Parts: sequence; structure tokens; C-alpha cells
Amino acid sequence: MNDLIARVQQLAELIGPNVILQAAIIAAVFIIIGKIADWIISGIIGRIASRSSNNFDDELVGLIHRPVFLSFVLLGLGLATRRLGMPEVPTFITLGILKTIAIFVWYSTLNSLLTLFVRTFSRTHDSKIVQTGMLSLLQNVMKIVLVALTGYFIFLAWDINVTAWLASAGIVGLALSFAAKDTLSNLFAGVSIIMDAPYKTGDFIILETGERGIVTNIGLRSTRILTRDDVEITVPNGIIGNGKIINEAGGPSEQHRIRVAVGVAYGSDIDQVIDVLQAVARDNADVVADPEPRVRFRMFGDSSLNFELLGWIARPVDRGRVIHELNCAVYKALNENNIVIPFPQRDLHVRTMPPAES
Repeated sequence: MNDLIARVQQLAELIGPNVILQAAIIAAVFIIIGKIADWIISGIIGRIASRSSNNFDDELVGLIHRPVFLSFVLLGLGLATRRLGMPEVPTFITLGILKTIAIFVWYSTLNSLLTLFVRTFSRTHDSKIVQTGMLSLLQNVMKIVLVALTGYFIFLAWDINVTAWLASAGIVGLALSFAAKDTLSNLFAGVSIIMDAPYKTGDFIILETGERGIVTNIGLRSTRILTRDDVEITVPNGIIGNGKIINEAGGPSEQHRIRVAVGVAYGSDIDQVIDVLQAVARDNADVVADPEPRVRFRMFGDSSLNFELLGWIARPVDRGRVIHELNCAVYKALNENNIVIPFPQRDLHVRTMPPAES
């Protein structure tokens, strides 16, 4: 910057001895340069961007050309102010005002660019970052960083020592971190859940503590689960992040396997039992055809031959209802086919009888 100031002053001296005229010409030259830059961005680059299939390039050009022009104008006014050779205090105040204006112009531009990028990304990408709200978190963090940098550069523009301010901010941040350690733990766990995505909104999960339900919301502090009793449970992310989660809707498919245990009496025709159970599964509209339902002969029980009917359903949330329907249908089908469902029986053998009383 010092080399630029020196070169501009050398060129300005060629105009003549009048410093006011030199300052005016410096300001006018930089205004012309700014208009040329504005014309290049708005004209040439704008026409190239207009050929794209989306409006992102057009909006980007529309946001950039104004601050570029104003930057050249403010730079020219700053160099003209230095050329005037005013006393130190008026020069310092004038340059401070010009720097502050430039900082706010670029802050507004970068904030608008951030909003544009987020809006375009969320419109063109259907990723887990958008679905879980992580994009909003990143946007808010970037805005906080942008505000902090704006304040830092304003301090520099007015020659304010920021060392003491940074030290104070560090002490305050340390105190807040100790006071809100649980909140921060949940926050970091929420970010981990969002990035790792062990589950997403709409999945049917089982917590380590036994709660089972649909994930209705994944926030930065907690996760909300709606149980089958229509009771909403709010679980801190710190607990979920350190626990075991069973995602019944996870895996390559959301389909869920159900099992129905059936016992029949010894002496039953096992082929007939298998055919009856398979027919019951095929007749249920909620049991999918692929993978097809199957029956397995599991073991010889104390009082029964134990079979298991296996089938797949489209959604884990329907498990309880479908098992109920299959149990009812199995009982009716076994009765219709004269297949006995046994119950435990005990035979009592009396070796001696007490003597009859006379």
C-alpha cells in the first residue's frame, strides 16, 4: 500500500503544484477505473454468466459488481485525502471513515454471497447435510465468523489495539465453556449425529434404554422420538451419542423382518403345516412378496413341534399390527385344517394307594 501511495503521489506531481487539483484528479481517475471494472463485470462476465442454465451466475455477478466499483472509489478518495496533506487528526478521521465504509460494504456483500450459496446448495442438493439441518448450522457459524472479522477489521481501521479484547474474549469463552459443558456436549454430539447419520428423520429406532419409536426431529441439542403410544420423547444428543442405537429402518432396505412362532401337536403332518403357514403369509397384504415368506421347523419341544413363520414387511412401524394379524390368521387356519395346537400336559402315576378306611 505504501508503494502504491508513493507512485500515485509521483504521478500526481506531474499534473502541477496545486494539491487540491491533484487530489481531485486522483479521485476522478479511480472513479473511472471503478466504472471500467464495473462495466467489465456487468457487461462481459455478465453476458457469459447469462448463458448458464441456472440463475446462480447472474446473481453472483449482480452482487459483486457494486462493491468492486465502490472499493475503487473509496481507494481513490483515500489516496486523494493523503495527497491533500491535511493535519494528522482530520486525515486519520477521514481515512477511518472511508475504511469503515469499505468494511461494511464488503460485509454486506459477503453476507449476501453466503446466503446465495446456501440457497443454491439447498435447492440443487438433496444430501444429509440439507435434510438434517447441518447446512443451517454451518450458515450461522459462518455469519458469526463474518461478524467477528468485521469487528476485527474495524478495530484495525481506527488503530485500536485488539490484543486486550482478544484476551478478554478468551477468558469469557473459557468461563462459558465450563458453565455450559453439558450443553456443549450435546451440541458436539448433535453435530456428530448429523455428520455420521446413524439415523435420519422418519427412521424407526430403538434406544439402549428400550424406547422405540419414529425419529421426528434431529436438533443440535436433542433428538425427538414419537413412540407407538403417541408419546414424544426428547433425548439429549449426548446420551444418544454414547449409547447403542438400533435402527430398524437402516441397512440397504427399510424392509423389516418379522417372526411368528407356532407350535403344533406331535403327529401332525409337517408338510401340511408348512403349506398352511406359507398360505397365511401370502394372503396378508402387508407381507411383501420379495423376499418371499418362509417357514422353518425349529425344534422338537416338550409338548409340540415348534415352527417359525418368517416374513418381511415394508415398514418397521407396522410390526406389531402385522404380527397380530398373522397370529389371528394362523390360529384360524390351523383350526380349519384340523391341526392341533397343543398345550402342556402332565401324566400323574400313582404307585400306591392309601388303605381304605373301614
